[in-house]
Amino acid sequence: MPERSWSKLWSAAEEARRRAHAPYSRFLVGAAIECDDGSIVSGCNVENASYGLTVCAERNAIGAMVLRGRSPRRVAIVVDHARPVPPCGVCRQVLAEFAAADVPVRSRTLKGDALKTTVGALLPFAFGGEFLDEAEAARRARSKRR
Repeated sequence: MPERSWSKLWSAAEEARRRAHAPYSRFLVGAAIECDDGSIVSGCNVENASYGLTVCAERNAIGAMVLRGRSPRRVAIVVDHARPVPPCGVCRQVLAEFAAADVPVRSRTLKGDALKTTVGALLPFAFGGEFLDEAEAARRARSKRR
């Protein structure tokens, strides 16, 4: 897709980044997701003094998307850093739960340097529900043999 088609998504991610709550790391992140119906949802990182309770911008945006009953078409992330920053491992797994492998993910700095990838490239061997389905089928097969 042409870069200009990402402009609304970048704007939403930048606005979300400005609202991030990151008093400890001062690492503000904004994310925006264009949904399957063309609507845009966004999220920012929300830190906690107990770092383990921190929620990333991408997961907050995904929560907003789920609340609307939508699925992702594209994901944009904005950071004020020297280089574009991809989603963390947890966010990659959560993205893989809701997005097809070919969904574009772009991360960009405030200066415009960008990383272009896809959900599948970020997490090529994602753990998905099909593994749980297979495990359940195997468990049932073992039960029937007993």
